[in-house]
Order: sequence, then structure tokens, then C-alpha cells
Amino acid sequence: MAQAAQATIGDSEFDRDTGVTPRADEPGVFDAELSAGWTIISAVNGGYLLALVGRALSEALPHRDPLTVSAHYLTSSVPGPAVIRTQLVRSGNTLSTGQASLFQYDADGAEVERIRVLASYGDLDALPDDVRTTAVPPAMPDYYDCFAADAGPAPIPGSSAIVDRLALRLDPATAGWAVGAPSGKGEMRAWFGLADGRDADPLSLLLAVDALPPTAFDLGLIGWAPTVELTTHVRCRPAPGPVRVAITTRNLAGGFLEEDAEVWDSAGRLVAQSRQLARAPRTS
Repeated sequence: MAQAAQATIGDSEFDRDTGVTPRADEPGVFDAELSAGWTIISAVNGGYLLALVGRALSEALPHRDPLTVSAHYLTSSVPGPAVIRTQLVRSGNTLSTGQASLFQYDADGAEVERIRVLASYGDLDALPDDVRTTAVPPAMPDYYDCFAADAGPAPIPGSSAIVDRLALRLDPATAGWAVGAPSGKGEMRAWFGLADGRDADPLSLLLAVDALPPTAFDLGLIGWAPTVELTTHVRCRPAPGPVRVAITTRNLAGGFLEEDAEVWDSAGRLVAQSRQLARAPRTS
């Protein structure tokens, strides 16, 4: 994937915007600034929030790499100051488990909890090499044969700032919704990268699982599909280069839908999986 400049991990826009500052007088508490650059419609993207909280846990826990991260989204986040409070639940030789909550402030200055996370961290480089799977990478056209995310008209009004932060190339087979012809299958596939060329790492995989347009668009439902709960499993450290993301929805009922995501790296390895429960866009 050609890029004008190659950002390295540590100096990219993603790293700056997910940066956290520990409070010297409150162990396990971090200050953060939610960037307006990661908004969609009127709210901060859930995958960006997960990566930001994930970074705080990586700083707070004995182990650095997220292995499983489960988040409940309680209220919509907005750009601006936030505080993340972490707690070590258990520490072992190979795994440490912690919890974290991200808070913002209401008009009266009171803390409002936005997202609550329970996660287990470890060392991805220490995992055994044995792989036994029936999963296969998604069949997709080459990177430049896919559509840029901004190639079609904006599907819904509001902020699309996150599009400028990402290098998304949508599989044409799952992009019919952009021209008013959704397939009805509930599928979304794309090549995913960061716009500044920064290679994927475990924290950016937490963003990748929630960075594509909602599968509800492919069902003909255009609108905001807010996340209720998102669980992500990181399976291994991704190889350099763009990753492929495939998301499917099999059930929409009672005003909710699930999204099952798989992320595959340039070496053809399954590097992350997730399941998300989201509200279906309102049709009236």
C-alpha cells in the first residue's frame, strides 16, 4: 500500500490521540483528551474509545498486550477531556486482568461514566505457535481494486472526521449501499489501515474491529448504529501492512443486531476477532 509518508508506532496521529497521562497522586488513574478527529455522526467512535482505554490498561497492568477486551458503552462520548480509572483485578505469570472506566464531565462538572471495560492482558510474543483452525481469510479484490471510503456520497449527515484518519478500501461487493443498492446480506469487508501509514499493532486492532461502516447499511438501514457491547480477542501480533476486515450480521431482531468481525494480517493470519451488539438504526 503506497503512502506519502510512513509513520512509526509512537509518533503517529493514532498514538497521539490515544495518549494517556498518569496522575502522579492517583495510581491507576489517567487523564486523556478525546479527539474530534475520531467522530462519526455526532459521537466519538467506539473502536477509538476501546483503543484509548486499552492503552491505559496496558500502562496500568503488569502485562502489555490485550488478549481479550470486553466493553459496555453506557453513554455517548464527545470530544474533550476524559479520565480513565483502572484497577488491577488479578495478576499471574502469563495473564493479568484489570478493569477500567472512562468518565467525562457534565455541565455541572460531575463525572459521567461513558464506557466500562474488563480485560485480560498477556505477552503475545510468548504464545505458542501451534495453530489449528478451519477459518480462512476473506476473498477480496486487491487493495487498489477496492473503493476508498470517501468515494461515494456521505450516507448519513453529521461528522465523518474518522474517515480522514483511516485508509479504508471497501470491497465493491459490500459497498452497494453507497449507491442505494444494498445486497441485503449484512456483510462488510475492507482493507484497513491508518492514513499516516502506521502499521497495525494490538491496540490498533481494537479500533479496526469497529472502523468499517455498519453492516446495517448492507441491510438497507442507513443511520447511527450505536454500540451496546463489544468484545475483542487479539490472537497474535499483526505483520506489517494493511489488514483485511470482514464483518457479518446474521440476526437483526428486537431492534438489535450483532456484528461478528475477523481481522487478517498481510501474512494471512487471523490476528483479531470480535462480536458486537448494536442498536439497529431507526427507520422512522
